[in-house]
Amino acid sequence: MGGRLVRRFCWTGVLLLALWAGAAFAGGMWSPELRTTEGVWTYHEVPMTDGTLLGTDVYLPDESGGPWPVVLIRSTYGRNFNMNGFLRSGYAAVVHNIRGMHGSGGEAHVFFTDGWRPGLTDGADTIAWIRSQPWCNGKIATTGESALAMTQMLMAPTTDGVAAQYVSLVPSNYYYDVVYYGGVFRKNLVEGWLTLLGQYHVSQVYRSHPLHDDFWNYYNVVDRAKDITAPALFMNGWYDIFGQGTIEGFLSREKDGGEGARGQNYLIMRWSTHNDDKSPDYRLNDNRGSLNIGEIRDKFFARHLKGDLHAMDGVPKVHYYVMGDDRDPDAPGNEWRTAGAWPPYPTVDTPFYLSGDGALIREECPKEEKAFEYSFDPKKPVPTLGGANLLPNLKAGPYDQRKISNRPDILKFTTPVLEEPLETVGRIRVTLFVSSDAPDTDFTAKLVDVFPDGDGREINLLDGIRRVKTRNGYDKAAPLLTGPDQVVQLDIDLWTTAWVFNKGHRIALHVSSSNYPRFDVNNNTGADHPEPGAEMRTALNRVHCGGVKASALYLPVGK
Repeated sequence: MGGRLVRRFCWTGVLLLALWAGAAFAGGMWSPELRTTEGVWTYHEVPMTDGTLLGTDVYLPDESGGPWPVVLIRSTYGRNFNMNGFLRSGYAAVVHNIRGMHGSGGEAHVFFTDGWRPGLTDGADTIAWIRSQPWCNGKIATTGESALAMTQMLMAPTTDGVAAQYVSLVPSNYYYDVVYYGGVFRKNLVEGWLTLLGQYHVSQVYRSHPLHDDFWNYYNVVDRAKDITAPALFMNGWYDIFGQGTIEGFLSREKDGGEGARGQNYLIMRWSTHNDDKSPDYRLNDNRGSLNIGEIRDKFFARHLKGDLHAMDGVPKVHYYVMGDDRDPDAPGNEWRTAGAWPPYPTVDTPFYLSGDGALIREECPKEEKAFEYSFDPKKPVPTLGGANLLPNLKAGPYDQRKISNRPDILKFTTPVLEEPLETVGRIRVTLFVSSDAPDTDFTAKLVDVFPDGDGREINLLDGIRRVKTRNGYDKAAPLLTGPDQVVQLDIDLWTTAWVFNKGHRIALHVSSSNYPRFDVNNNTGADHPEPGAEMRTALNRVHCGGVKASALYLPVGK
C-alpha cells in the first residue's frame, strides 16, 4: 500500500457503534490518532463465548487478501500501537482491548477472563476468531510487555492455536510474583496500578485471599506448563517488579511445556527496572545497549510463523547482563553474556553467616549465639528506597541506602573488605532465626554492595520480605507466636540477579521489618488486612545468630 493506511469499517455480529471522528462509544473514547499508519485497517467487535464483544483493530499488509501469519496484542491500555514494522515484514496485525476496557464490553475485572476459568476464556476465543478469518494462514504469534504479556501468559495454556509468544516483563504465578511477596501484600504496586486502571475494586478481591488458596490456581501459569504448546522468547531485568516470575515462566515452559514448547524457549535478562528508570546513585555502563532485542524477536517470529528453520541459528538460548562496579573501568562485569541454559553455570549456595559482631562470615557459622533486637513501630515504617518498583511515587532500581540505613530499626551485617572480586549469578535467599513479642510480624532482607572508603555508597541489589505466619508455607497460616522466647526459622527469597562485587568492596545484608509502601505494613496484631484505624502495636523483634540459630545469607557462587 506504499505506506498508506486504508481505513474500513466492518461489522462482526453488531452495528459499529461510532463513526470515525473520535466519538464516544461502548464506554470508551475512540481516538483517530492511530500510531499504525500503514496497511489496510478494519474495526471489528469480536464475540466471546458468552456473547461479550471486544473492540478489535485488524491491520492487513495490503489489499490482496492474504492469507498472512498474524501478530496479536491483547491490551489493557487501548488499541493505539505501532504495528507498521510487522506489516512491513509480511504479518497481519490484530490489536484488541480486553474485556471491560477502552470500549470492549463486559465487566472491568482485569485478567479475570483471560485464562482458563470455565466459560471465561477470552484469549482462546480471540485466537479461534482470528484463525477463522480468510486473511489468517493459521500461524499466530502474540506479543507485548507487562500487562500485555500477562494476557498472553494466561492465554497460553488455553489454546494450541498460538505458534509463538514474545513475553516481556511478565509474572508466572500471580500470588507470589505480583500480589503477595513472602505473604505480604505489595501495596504500592497492586493498589496503585489498579487505581490508575480504574479497577481498585480488584485489589480488594486480592486482599480477600491472603493465602494461596484455590482462587490463585487460575493465575498460576507455572503449574499449567504442560498445557502450553507455544514456545516463547522471555525478556526482563534484574530490578523489574516481575523479574523472578519471568525466569520461572521460562524454566517451567522449557522443562515441562507441552509438545512444541518444551525445549524451544529463549531468555533475555537485562539490567533494568520495569520502566528503564535511571538512578543518580549508580551509573549503568553504555555497553548494556549493545544487544538488539528487537532483532532477536524478529528472528524468533520468522522461525515459528514463516517456517524459516534457520532464523535462530547462532542465537544463544540465554542472554544475561552482569552488573558490577560502575566507577572502576577495569572492574569485572558490566557486560552481556550468553549461555545454553539457566542458570548459566553450576553454582554452590554459599552461606555468609550473621555473626554477633555484626559481620557476615563466609562458610563457617560462629559457635557463639547472640540476638540483635530492635523496636518495630508500624506507624514509623522504613521507607522504600529503590528496588523493584513501578509507579513514579517510588524510586526504582539501584540507590544509595545510606539515606535510610542508619535507622535504629535496621540491622546491618557486613563482610570484611573483599580481597578478590566475587561474582554471584542466580537466586539468592536469606535464612533468619527470629523471635518477637508480637503474635505476628514481618522481617525484611536487603542485599547491598558497599563501595570502598572515599565512595562509601551502599547500593541495593535485591530485597525481600516474609510474614512470620507464612513460615510453614503460603497455603495455611502458621500458629501465632506465643511470646519472645519462641524462636522460629524464616526463609526470605530475594529473587535472582547477576552481579560482581569488586575487589575492595564489602557485601552487606540489611535486616528490618518494613519497606513501605513497597510492601504493606504489618500491624503486629496477627490480622491479615486490618481496617484503616485498626490497632497497631510496636513489636520488639529479634534476629538470632550463631550456634544452632545459623542465620545466613546464601549467595550462588561458581564451583
